[in-house]
Amino acid sequence: MIVLEDNRLEFSFPDVHAEACCAIEFQRTLRIPDDGHDYPLPPGLGSFPLRHLDDYAARLPEAWRVRGGVIAPMHQAEAMWVNFHSDYPFAVKVATGKICAITGDSWVERLNRDPQDYAVLPEQPWLDGYCVEEGVIRQFVAMPLGEGYTVEEQLTGAAVHGGVQLLAYPMKAERYETLRSNWGALREDVLFSAEPMVQMSMGMGLAPGGRMEQEIYDDPYGLDAWDQRHASRCFVSLLNSVQWMAITGERPPTQPPTAQEYAAHDMPWFDY
Repeated sequence: MIVLEDNRLEFSFPDVHAEACCAIEFQRTLRIPDDGHDYPLPPGLGSFPLRHLDDYAARLPEAWRVRGGVIAPMHQAEAMWVNFHSDYPFAVKVATGKICAITGDSWVERLNRDPQDYAVLPEQPWLDGYCVEEGVIRQFVAMPLGEGYTVEEQLTGAAVHGGVQLLAYPMKAERYETLRSNWGALREDVLFSAEPMVQMSMGMGLAPGGRMEQEIYDDPYGLDAWDQRHASRCFVSLLNSVQWMAITGERPPTQPPTAQEYAAHDMPWFDY
């Protein structure tokens, strides 16, 4: 089950385990220079707003209605990172335009270990971009589909999907109980308690930006730990500011931060 709460996607699997819950959100951030240098991690500047796509279905193309999910506004060349929240172990796949952000391979709805094409929660607290080599990612940056910039277009030559695809698998209940018996008692504070269609151009996708220092952590549990019989998937469609206003009637709540604004607020950088 997926619930949208306070701009977070909350995934829960009560049929697997009462504590099998995680949340995913998309954080605004500073776009780092694409100059070949490796930078530390910039902080989050607040969550991107998310809305249920079904609430605006009458204004959206049929292909968007079929895939469902949520919509989010991003300005062209704006950067973001994916933030994970979980105490219960999860294997989460992240793709953009149906291209895996961790391996660069085409999207498949199963977990692969060699190479590992998923993030392990809670060991992986966030993902800032596309893994390009060990310890280095390239930042997620929004670009319009159809102009050749997105990872999808660079690797497939086509602009079909765009957006972000998420797929979450919980740990098997029996493996979790074994872990919990080894850890001792877990913390008790659980994180989660007919209008005319808009004539839209293509949506937004994500392109690789500047280089950042970030590790993708190896799966310490093994493929057999994950309950691949139970999964939840969500498509996050990205809209530019004009599309967002036409569909929701709202202005995007923020503008991308400039480097000058970032420096003026004395924002920190992180190493994890």
